[in-house]
Amino acid sequence: MAIIDFPAEITALRTTLATIAAVSDPTALRAKIASLTEQAAAPDLWDDPEAAQKVTQALSQAQSELDRVAGMGSRIDDLEVLVEMAVEGDDAETLEEAEAELAAIRKDIDQLEIRTLLAGEYDEREAVITIRAGAGGVDAADFAEMLMRMYLRWAERHGYATAVLDTSYAEEAGLKSATFEVKAPYAFGHLSVEAGTHRLVRISPFDNQGRRQTSFAAVEVVPLIEQTDSIEIPESEIKVDVFRSSGPGGQSVNTTDSAVRMTHIPTGIVVSMQNEKSQIQNRAAALRVLQSRLLLERQAEEKAKKKELAGDIKASWGDQMRSYVLQPYQMVKDLRTNHEVGNTAAVFDGDIDDFMAAGIRWRRNLQLEAEQG
Repeated sequence: MAIIDFPAEITALRTTLATIAAVSDPTALRAKIASLTEQAAAPDLWDDPEAAQKVTQALSQAQSELDRVAGMGSRIDDLEVLVEMAVEGDDAETLEEAEAELAAIRKDIDQLEIRTLLAGEYDEREAVITIRAGAGGVDAADFAEMLMRMYLRWAERHGYATAVLDTSYAEEAGLKSATFEVKAPYAFGHLSVEAGTHRLVRISPFDNQGRRQTSFAAVEVVPLIEQTDSIEIPESEIKVDVFRSSGPGGQSVNTTDSAVRMTHIPTGIVVSMQNEKSQIQNRAAALRVLQSRLLLERQAEEKAKKKELAGDIKASWGDQMRSYVLQPYQMVKDLRTNHEVGNTAAVFDGDIDDFMAAGIRWRRNLQLEAEQG
């Protein structure tokens, strides 16, 4: 086992934390918390439940962000004391405890550092994720369902709320498509690097000859729309169809024509919603997701104009941004960042933070290269 230079490691952690604190701006955070606390204390706050929820949520998020930065400083101080105790007492067991805490702090501070790289226009937003089965038949539909579970487990690991908006089940197994929200600050910033084509290679459980099958699924990530974004869609540009919800039956949503399919005529974008009990709720959810997709499309058009003026940028998202190989060996590899792991079961159970971190750093490096030109 390599000998750890604890003083050097602790100094490096403090340097990184100082950079994070400079970007996070604790002084501004405290001012924001004071303002939100005052708003939350207003006697008429809950006269408008929606506005009240936004205030209390924003207060909780700001306080959590401040606590994370301040708490990290305390953890580093405690680690230094632990190392001193271990060295002075020549205590191997305490030294092992210090090594474990050092590894934990490194991982947590890495996540804090990633947050400072999320400075895009919509990175702070909640996210709407749509997963669609691609080429590969029933294996692709099964893969789409595996990916949906992976992202829902990732959200669950972090304590993030989710809401499934629409599911279209395939005939034999899996999903044709699914749309769901991840309701957490910076969900879009983190999940946006997951957008693209995902590839699965495995021995197909649906092939009676046990042949290896390659299948694909597409992941789309858009920021959740807010009323202040002013994405107005004229009624004349929207076609709305209503139909009876489908799914693994018995639910009340299946008993009336409550499902909604909304088509944006100028762009051809189609959004389906069926998981709410009423047509009105599904229509509102569909409109919100449609607005989110149009918002992202508008942003992409603006970026395309800038790219045309700046010239071509090296590398791109491209197809098959990540491969999941289960046979003849086990490996998940991101083809943009080259980050790979061998524990495929952990990845499908939502352990994808390292893939996101690598993707966010990769994207930031591309942006810096483009700016330097």
